[in-house]
This record gives sequence, C-alpha cells and structure tokens, in this order.
Amino acid sequence: MGWQRQAEGASIQGWLEDALTRIDGRPVIVTGAGRTDAGVHALGQVASAVIAHALDTAGLRRALNAMLPRDVRVLEVEEAPEGFHARYGARGKTYRYYIANGEVVSPFAWRYAWHVVQPLAVEPMIAAARAVEGRHDFSAFQAAGSATATTIRTMVASELRVAEDADLFWHPARIAGCGGAGVGRVLIYEVTGEGFLRHMVRTIVGTLVEIGAGRREADAMAAVLASRDRRAAGPTAPACGLCLVRVAFDP
Repeated sequence: MGWQRQAEGASIQGWLEDALTRIDGRPVIVTGAGRTDAGVHALGQVASAVIAHALDTAGLRRALNAMLPRDVRVLEVEEAPEGFHARYGARGKTYRYYIANGEVVSPFAWRYAWHVVQPLAVEPMIAAARAVEGRHDFSAFQAAGSATATTIRTMVASELRVAEDADLFWHPARIAGCGGAGVGRVLIYEVTGEGFLRHMVRTIVGTLVEIGAGRREADAMAAVLASRDRRAAGPTAPACGLCLVRVAFDP
C-alpha cells in the first residue's frame, strides 16, 4: 500500500480523501508532499486539502482519526496560507532507512527494516554514504524506465550510523537482560535532499550494503555516481526499511 490513490486497492490518499469527503459533504482532493511506494512508511508526510466545514483544527484531527484505519494517524492539522500546496511548496525531504544486521531480527522490527544476515563492515559504509552529499547526477540510482525532467539533485546530508543498543524497539532481548547476541545491530542510513528520484534512496542503500559486505570497495559510490548507469549500482533495497521522516517548507 502506497500513498497515491489507486483504481483498485487501498491507499493513504484514498483513505484521507474518503474521510474528508464524508466530513465536508462534497468530494475533497488531498495532495501529498511526495509519493511513497507500496511498503514504504512515513512518519512525517504532509498533505494539503481545501474544505468548507467549520470544524476547528483540533476537531478535524479528532474526526479524521476516528474514521481512518488504525495504521494511519493524523498527528497535526493546521490552517495553511492561501495557495499552499504540499507538493510544490516542499523544499526538501529527509528519508531514513533501517538495516537489521544479525542472525535474528527483532519481532518488533522486521516490518520496518531490511534483514541482512551477512556481517557488514560499518566504516566503509559510513565513508561511502558521505560521497552522496552535494549536487550530482543520480541517474545510476534511478529506477529503470522512470521519466523525469532532470536527474540532477542536491543532497545536503547523507550519513550512516549504528542505532543505540538501548532502543527497546530494536533490541528487546538486550533490554530484557537476555544478552541477545544473535540480534546483532541496526544500521540507520539518513539522507536529506531537495528532491529524490524513484527508488533512489533504496538503490543507494543496496549499494551501501554491497560495500559493507565487501563486494565493492569503499570508494565505489563515487564511481557509480560518475557512471550515470543504473547497471553500475547495487540492487534496490526492500521497501519495508524506508521511511519518510520529514518534509521541509519555507517559513
């Protein structure tokens, strides 16, 4: 299930539009700041819509959450300036990708992380992630067959780190005092940019994992960027590990 309304099947946009249509008594169109593919999660999606109902923002939030499925929640409702558009007004996005690296993946985490059993060398991955920062042609990381006006994007931050062991969500065995040696660790890749191509973050992660597994050198990321060839990059990482965490707008 992704963001965009489909002719058949559920979508986040569809659920929001159906709920707002019931509240407003007329068809309502909802615009998201960005599309997420099926299986990709969002903590910080932003959407805009125009309604005529006199509900205040707190009341509208309560009404929406009463109608939406439990796995979709509206965290905040605000009145926007006239002409605000969630998609065209967005100036940047931050995505986070989770990799569960160990023999056993936490039952709390498997829906939200890519389980990689093979040990990964973190330091080369950290160095490779930094190579993504700056203004580049990201053709090599774009899904095959995608159509876009330009494949040049600016990434203002790109980093990989190891999640804290004290995080209950990722390491329940350790919190319970069971040791949990087989649980391994969780790697978090976070990238912020002005815009992204389809499957771009997931393909960067697939390339990072190949570097961490020793199938590529640490400096391979720069070479892949320069190639502008999708065949030069790593595989597309699974959608389940990706999460849109923040959308930035002008003040």
